[in-house]
Amino acid sequence: MLLEITLNGKPISVEVEPGDLLANVLRQELGLIGTKIACGEGECGACTVLVDGVAVTSCIFPAMKAHGRQVETIEGLSQGGELHPIQEAFAAHAAAQCGYCTPGFIMAAKALLSENPHPTRDEIKQGISGNLCRCTGYYQIVDAIEDSGNQEPGIRDQRLGTSPLSLVPCPLITVGKGVERLDIRQKVQGTRKYPQDFNMEGQLYARVVWSEHPHAIVKKIDTAAAEALPGVVKVLTHQDVPVNEYGINIPDQPVLVAEGDKVRWVGDRIAIVVAESERIAAQARQLVQVEYQPLPVVTDPRQAMKPGAPLVHEGRESNVLKHIPIRKGDVQQGFAQADVIVEGTYTTHCVEHAYMQPDAALGYVDEQGRITIITSCQWPADDLHQIAHLLDLPEDQLREIVPAVGGAFGGREDMYIQHLAALCAFVVRRAVKIVFDREEVTQRTGKRHPFYLRHRTGATRDGHIVAAEVEVISDAGAYASTSIPVLNNAATFALGPYKIPHARVDAYTVYTNNAVTMAMRGFGATQPPFGYEGQMDKLAEALGMDPVELRMKNLLDVGDVAVTGNVMTAETGVKETLRQAALAAGWRQEGERWIKPDPSPSPRLRVRTGVGAPSAPHKRRGLGMAVGYKNVGYSLGFDDKATAIVELTLAESGEIARALVKIAAVEVGQGVLTALAQIAADTLGVEVSKVRLALVDTANTPDAGSSSASRHVFISGNAVARACQAAKENWETILRAETGERHIEAEYTFRGRSVRATTAFAPETGACEPHISYSFVTQIALVEVDTETGETDILSFWTVADAGKVVNPQTYFGQQAGGVHMGVGYALTEHYIQQGGHPRTRRFSEYHIPTVLDMPRQFQSIAVESAPDPHGPFGATGLGETPTLPTAPAITNAIHDATGVWISDLPASAERVWRAIKNRKECTNRGLR
Repeated sequence: MLLEITLNGKPISVEVEPGDLLANVLRQELGLIGTKIACGEGECGACTVLVDGVAVTSCIFPAMKAHGRQVETIEGLSQGGELHPIQEAFAAHAAAQCGYCTPGFIMAAKALLSENPHPTRDEIKQGISGNLCRCTGYYQIVDAIEDSGNQEPGIRDQRLGTSPLSLVPCPLITVGKGVERLDIRQKVQGTRKYPQDFNMEGQLYARVVWSEHPHAIVKKIDTAAAEALPGVVKVLTHQDVPVNEYGINIPDQPVLVAEGDKVRWVGDRIAIVVAESERIAAQARQLVQVEYQPLPVVTDPRQAMKPGAPLVHEGRESNVLKHIPIRKGDVQQGFAQADVIVEGTYTTHCVEHAYMQPDAALGYVDEQGRITIITSCQWPADDLHQIAHLLDLPEDQLREIVPAVGGAFGGREDMYIQHLAALCAFVVRRAVKIVFDREEVTQRTGKRHPFYLRHRTGATRDGHIVAAEVEVISDAGAYASTSIPVLNNAATFALGPYKIPHARVDAYTVYTNNAVTMAMRGFGATQPPFGYEGQMDKLAEALGMDPVELRMKNLLDVGDVAVTGNVMTAETGVKETLRQAALAAGWRQEGERWIKPDPSPSPRLRVRTGVGAPSAPHKRRGLGMAVGYKNVGYSLGFDDKATAIVELTLAESGEIARALVKIAAVEVGQGVLTALAQIAADTLGVEVSKVRLALVDTANTPDAGSSSASRHVFISGNAVARACQAAKENWETILRAETGERHIEAEYTFRGRSVRATTAFAPETGACEPHISYSFVTQIALVEVDTETGETDILSFWTVADAGKVVNPQTYFGQQAGGVHMGVGYALTEHYIQQGGHPRTRRFSEYHIPTVLDMPRQFQSIAVESAPDPHGPFGATGLGETPTLPTAPAITNAIHDATGVWISDLPASAERVWRAIKNRKECTNRGLR
């Protein structure tokens, strides 16, 4: 069929198949990669284009439906190299982080502004409510659309702490300034290439044959019918894998499950079909016949711990993967001193990373004979280490290239696709492309660990905590992944940032047949605050004490001893985050006493804090708070390091004309490349426009470690700063010697242990020096709860973080807002549901990622710089993960303040809140408490 359209103002004719969708035609037939496909079901808006000026989701829009019509894509907005005003506004407001959703938002904004040139903020939110972003929290997007509509700034109290606009393009001092992101202009134009945007002539396509069972013996694999299908090049099985094992920490996962072995979750792979087209590969994988012998399934880690439970991994004594004990003081003595003891059990749930860019990889053999992979990941050097093992090759015969990454949040730390592309290229010796669809990403990749927490906390009458104990059980799923390091972190943060003289922690992670669980924003520090901050509010209520006052009495300060016996160091600024958050939200301080804002304050205070009377008689308002802290850098004895190479090119005058920084710090949307450029520019004393960051390519850029643990500003920033300092000293020497040299190179490897060595847990007591550095955050939520439906509306939200020196205020705001966005989903709406080891959540339409309409109506982000780390570059530590940690407990504590009910299980869905309110009313009516 011939499709004829006017595309970005030009007539186009292209042959299409009857079932072709517009997004696929634009991308595959016409090469317009700016239109992104994230969900494949019209749920996320990443594929938004305009058809006759109307925004449509092109991933479900039949191509022939556009016949004879005007189609406009992101590529049509820029004219003569000049950005469209909407694109300019998105760049100015840093309204793109990973950038994968950005073209869809810009096209939706163009449709909105064409119809309504001067929309209100509420109208903007309605106009983009069909588009999802996982990174930004939406505030900067709304700001950009409002400003591109040439409208007066509007009511600023609706966006307290909004993104700064005072961009300084080329100052000589950039750290602390709102420097424009290095990659943002490509992202707003849709020209930035992600792994699925790469193609090679003659490439093949691969699709995976997945396990049909969560636990079963694979009796037989029959590939004959698939191999006989015309166009099929190869069906790979376990026999094609040189060393059939891998794993980021423990090599307990098979690449492809062998006959006679067993599958342990539905994400196990049986075979890979490689064919001449995607359609043939998809058709052929249905022809692979697998005979299974089902085995008993274990899905509750508490049951899996018991003697006699079905073993997920044979050869082990039990399903317990790791137990960590921590002992401080004498807990029995501590509880004997307590006047008040509160207990609680808490459960956190399984959630999906939901990064917008689906996993994709292109594997091929490069001109030097190296197996090369273009992919998204978080630590390319570690990928190579694992791939070298499974292919039985030296690492110098492998190469990984990482272009733009469409979000990660920990979900790309493990390998889910790059090793498969490498294996295919290794076996068939041709380029092979593999892209997971959204259902595969949702059902067959790792998730956040569910936690089961049991707390007991004791305090004296004057509010000093004297004893605490907690049992932590995490669900590791089918394979180890990073469950042990996640548990390590969880154990160190299990009781929060509080001074507790007597403490006991028992932390376990346990194999089950559920989805593999892995790194996700917070890495074991996200789940514990739901427990320890719930305990703090219960304790405050039992003591009749303000929750701010109670926390202030017990928060760690410089010189205090934490639960693992380590002394808190100079960057401990948690008290100041709480103080500023409380004051911003309307608390008053009178000496050591803190006084909560009145529920019905004066009009002046109501404007400032958003506290006021409920909007309806059946609704209730409440304020809740929570505090969190997290490590910066890898911990517990790990040799955390990064290497940077700096190449200076000198002008004839001898001045620095250009600085090229080579470091394999992967940009996953967090803004690390811009931060490193700022650090380099200030160290060298040059304009930031003279600094460039090399593409991450293991053949050319040195290992910087993982884009995780909020570590790159501290670890990689130190590597860049010190390499730049060495290059600057070499430059000054050359100038003095007048040698006429035009090129200077310097290299530096920074090790975290060189400034603060960490140590592993002592086996019996857990005593250690756990972390290199920390960041801290306090959050306060004002909510309104509908007692008739259980729905929770977040009216105002304050987030106050201390991550040392702020390198870039725009990205700092974006990380705060984006972290809260993920925390709101964790608290209220997101839940990855499994039943009997089978996923019941299969796609975006079954997983509620918060939209712009679900975010707090008023949002204030505050940066505290009172406790810079003397070892961080310019005093900076790291922020990326910390803002997610206290969001859920702040919201659930606010729900309790509003309704009187404690929510002990996440998410606090409308149904769960409604049932809790209903049960409380029934108990009250029966005279029970």
